[in-house]
Parts: sequence; structure tokens; C-alpha cells
Amino acid sequence: MDKYKKISLVILVAFYVLAGLNHFRDPGFYYAVMPNNLLYPETVNLLAGIAEISLGLLLIPTKTRYWAAWGIVLMLIAFLQIHVSMAFKAPMKLNSITVTPFLAWLRLFLQFVLIYWAWWHTTDTKKA
Repeated sequence: MDKYKKISLVILVAFYVLAGLNHFRDPGFYYAVMPNNLLYPETVNLLAGIAEISLGLLLIPTKTRYWAAWGIVLMLIAFLQIHVSMAFKAPMKLNSITVTPFLAWLRLFLQFVLIYWAWWHTTDTKKA
């Protein structure tokens, strides 16, 4: 694995572990963006946080990286509906942040970048 891919992996691990921890630190942020028809938002938030932390940590060993990266890809695809919904609900307030339509559409685009980034690590070899 080249130097840039190793740096990318370290950032990716940190990103998902910290994002997962944030589900417990600030659950209200996530409740505000969940679709109104979603059942059991507290449970969904808890499971999303656990999934992000677990998958982030499972990126570290080369033996589990392939499956962890695919898990992140699938999780991000599942979360697409939230970002599409945000794009159509904007403008909206999330804590102290005002999400404008531009920011919401930018965040939706970023979701595809995150999917690609995680997918890129499905190609890591055992020689890492």
C-alpha cells in the first residue's frame, strides 16, 4: 500500500470512529435530519453510531478491511435518503448551523465522495 493510501486509511478510520462517537455525544443533531416517518429514531441513531465505530475500527486489520469498507459503502448508501431529504428541506437549522440549500446539495454530493473513498479501500491487498 502506498504512502497516500495509508494516510487515507488513517483519516478514514479516525473519521468514522469520531463520527460514530458523535451519535452518542449529540444525538439531537441526527434526530433533526432523520425523516419524520422513520420509526424508532433513537434506536436508529444508536445503531448507526455503533456501526460507524465498529466499521471504522474494522478498517485497521487487513483481514477485515475489505468487508469493513464494503460495510461503510452500504451504510452510506442507506444514509443517502437522509441527505436527499435534507436537500429538499433546506434551509434548516442544525444546532447553531443554518443548512442552506447550497450546503445541503453540497453535502449530498459529498456522500458520493465518501462512498468512493470507502470503496477505494476495498481494493487494499494483504501486503499493507
